[in-house]
Amino acid sequence: MSKTDEAEMPVASKTEDQHLETGPQIANSQSSDGEPHLAPEYRAYLIAKHGTSDLDPVPAFDDADPLNWPKYRKNINLVLVAFHAMMSTFTASAIQSAFVDIAKDLGVSVQRASYLTSLVIAVLGGAPLFWRPIAHVYGRRPIFLLSLACSLVCNIGCANSHSFATMGLCRALTAFFICPPIAIGSGVVIEMFFKKDRGFYMGIWATMVTLGVPIAPFICGFVALRVSYRWIYYILAITNGVQLILYFFFGRESRYVPGQQAAAAKGFAGTYLNFRRLDPTPLTAVEFVRPLFMVLRPCVIIPAAAYSMVFLWGAIMMSIEIPQLFPEKFGFNAQQVGLQYIAPIIGTVLGEQIGGRMSDAWMWQRHRRGHFPAPEYRLWLSYIGFALTICGIVVFLVQLEDAGDKWNVTPLVGAAIAAAGNQIVTTVMITYAVDCYREEAASIGVFITFVRQIWGFIGPFWFPQMLENIGLTKSLGIPLAMLLAVSIIPTMFLQWAGPRWRK
Repeated sequence: MSKTDEAEMPVASKTEDQHLETGPQIANSQSSDGEPHLAPEYRAYLIAKHGTSDLDPVPAFDDADPLNWPKYRKNINLVLVAFHAMMSTFTASAIQSAFVDIAKDLGVSVQRASYLTSLVIAVLGGAPLFWRPIAHVYGRRPIFLLSLACSLVCNIGCANSHSFATMGLCRALTAFFICPPIAIGSGVVIEMFFKKDRGFYMGIWATMVTLGVPIAPFICGFVALRVSYRWIYYILAITNGVQLILYFFFGRESRYVPGQQAAAAKGFAGTYLNFRRLDPTPLTAVEFVRPLFMVLRPCVIIPAAAYSMVFLWGAIMMSIEIPQLFPEKFGFNAQQVGLQYIAPIIGTVLGEQIGGRMSDAWMWQRHRRGHFPAPEYRLWLSYIGFALTICGIVVFLVQLEDAGDKWNVTPLVGAAIAAAGNQIVTTVMITYAVDCYREEAASIGVFITFVRQIWGFIGPFWFPQMLENIGLTKSLGIPLAMLLAVSIIPTMFLQWAGPRWRK
């Protein structure tokens, strides 16, 4: 077998904390083709559960292992976590259609009102560093429940804030508590689903994170116009309350520690009120910054940077500039501004068809031919995303400048194209990084979220000045150069050197 084949051979790995041996599982010896020997009764168990014993990763000999859950339970848990993740970005952008109303009410400029969104973006990036090690020790479910309960209270605080500083503080606290699933959701997906479906289910979670950005102003624009922008906060609080109830009764713990789940799941209290520590490993200070060490791994930092740059221009720039430019150019009210976000919603959904399910098909059609594709093979699809993002940015800025003071749909066509490209890159890059270091999926999610949100936080501070001083069309050279230098060229190097860097 050549070195290339060895690099491409998938290994039935286990996470460092998730799949410990709890029964007759895998013998120490291997067959001549490199596959592990399975004890007969364990092989029979896998076939009864999954219809095959050819699984990657190989689950534990335990019904409590999330990989062995019934499909309906996995899907319910995924929906709850993915919707919770969507509410993180939804909360950040919910007030975007109401920037003008907030500016008048609090006596600040429209750009300063936009900082209430920028602040949340920044906190969403940094706060998961705090939650990841706690969720590792105590489990995902208790942290998600705490997240929803505290977010509910903080959103009520936002609704009753009557100064810019107080509202900013409540927004920051809301972001701190709502953020856990936006980062460790990648770990939850890995804990429940096999590699062959990883792109599809990772794509569902990633799509929900992305959709929160345009769906929030689309819905909340109606609220701001017909009642008051303060009701946006009350609606967020009500949503958190409904999530809390649903997750309490239907959400399950996906962090698997052998023996812990089986011992706990006895009666109502054991199933729903068990919040005891899952992992006895001491919680040290270094665990709170461990995800930042991913900066030393090229197979994580390059996808993180490439994706974050696409997210900055293909999602954040348009999301922030639509509520600032469209009222000024076309005289739009909050509801009309919200309606503009239909375009990125459509683009995101369409883009995910390539980034998720099609990327799985792309990988496994090669696998069926016996070539066992390396993770870098998935990166070929990212170039479609880069091309669409660039095309969308060009169409959006050029057509918006040509529109004058009369609205037409062509800038939004660009927004939809850019959103499709952003979503393709989102799913492909996150799935690639997790494929490289599956055992550290949660840390990868935290790190990528950190990089993406910090870059997204910085953008709104200089986007308005750039577009005003240089002009919409003349500004195009800046995003194109940044995308080429940070996203496209590094991805080419990653495809070439990735197999060596992972060793």
